[in-house]
Amino acid sequence: MAGDLINVTFSTASVFPRRCAYAFELASRVGYDGMEVMVWSDPATQDATKLIDLSDKYQIPITSIHAPSLVVSQNVWGVRPARKLERAVQLAEQVGASTVVVHPPFVWQPRYAAVFHEHVKVLSRGTGITIAVENMYPWRRKNREYLAYLPHWDLTTQDYDAVTLDLSHASTALQDSLELTKKLGSSLRHVHLADGTGSAKDEHLVPGMGTQPAREVIEYLVEKNWDGDLCVEIGTRKVDNAAHRESLVRESLEFARSAISGASVPAMPVAHEEALHHRPTDAWN
Repeated sequence: MAGDLINVTFSTASVFPRRCAYAFELASRVGYDGMEVMVWSDPATQDATKLIDLSDKYQIPITSIHAPSLVVSQNVWGVRPARKLERAVQLAEQVGASTVVVHPPFVWQPRYAAVFHEHVKVLSRGTGITIAVENMYPWRRKNREYLAYLPHWDLTTQDYDAVTLDLSHASTALQDSLELTKKLGSSLRHVHLADGTGSAKDEHLVPGMGTQPAREVIEYLVEKNWDGDLCVEIGTRKVDNAAHRESLVRESLEFARSAISGASVPAMPVAHEEALHHRPTDAWN
């Protein structure tokens, strides 16, 4: 079956601010196929030996690394964005991950932005690691939009060999994820599965709890025999307790697998209740 080509993986970002080790334990217990490690201030996310130990302990492979390209990780691995990406690729090689996710440069990094496209291409071809540049969004405040990323936040205006589609970012950019999926074509190698309501906040809701066509995106990818990772990256920073977080993590996995198999969407009582009293989970702004 075409859907057998798709792994549903779990981003350590989904448990922020909890530590990396907790994400591994939770993903393994719930039944995810692999892990994406967001490199940030947690020392374990920067240490290949510790990550391999976690992977072995919980019997779950590390399939992707997210380079430290967030505002909250500006000081991780120094201040040079090119070096940060190079170290992320080295880490991926050490832990056996095939993909590195990276954001385009910020507007205050114009020198790197001028060489970013070529740096990504050369580094990827030299190592065999897929470097998938992630779609972003304009920063919006008081009904005004600000360009925060160079050359642009919209991947359809660029020409990268490999890209990551984040459904929450598409929502914040007021774009349709299914349309983006079709436009990105064969360059789409990785998906951050989440949802949003079009808020200026980067919400990272449980898939199916916002207005993005998350199920349709998955069904389209299955139809096209896509073989990348669907990586669940939801915001759980403001959950009430560990059981609440686990319910959202479990419901996200069930949503993905039902869409891949073509089964009916399962009831998601916890996520639905949260949506009725929606509080933006802006962990990655």
